Amino acid sequence: MAQSFAALSRNKTVNATGSHAGQLPKGERGGIELLLVHNVEHLGKQGEVVEVKRGYAFNYLLPQGLATVATEHHKRMVAKHKAKLEEIARERLAGLRSLLEELVRTSVTIEANANDEGHLYGSVTSVEIARALKQQDLVISSDNIILQGPLKEVGLYTVRVRLAADVEGDLKVWVVPTSGDSTAK
Repeated sequence: MAQSFAALSRNKTVNATGSHAGQLPKGERGGIELLLVHNVEHLGKQGEVVEVKRGYAFNYLLPQGLATVATEHHKRMVAKHKAKLEEIARERLAGLRSLLEELVRTSVTIEANANDEGHLYGSVTSVEIARALKQQDLVISSDNIILQGPLKEVGLYTVRVRLAADVEGDLKVWVVPTSGDSTAK
């Protein structure tokens, strides 16, 4: 009986994933098709089906948990997940575009200490612009506000706002001198 078990184990090799070696999906070039669970440098991104050599699959990708066998079920699950992520991205982009439309129609007024010639004692930064927008219930990060340089004088400025790679527009920023007498205490 021990002899028949040894013969059986020689004929049916079980791989690292627990499936039989003969059941692995083969690619067009004779390699093994795997579904990447994580991004792998120089190979592909998460969710992609890649074809690799048998040794690379069994000695690195599968034991490290970077990939799994590309079964039809896994491929369908990834396709559904990608579709859901694309829908979320479309909704987010639509929300960013509507926020940008509102920002473009808006202007912000920021009070700053200035001398009689209109030069500010400090400068207006993207943080102050974001804070002023928040007071108008338009919440964006100061990282989304792109200044060509510090705003150091009283006046009207056009400031670039980038909410995403292809969602950007201009915002009007009024810098006005602080009202009231700053010498009175």
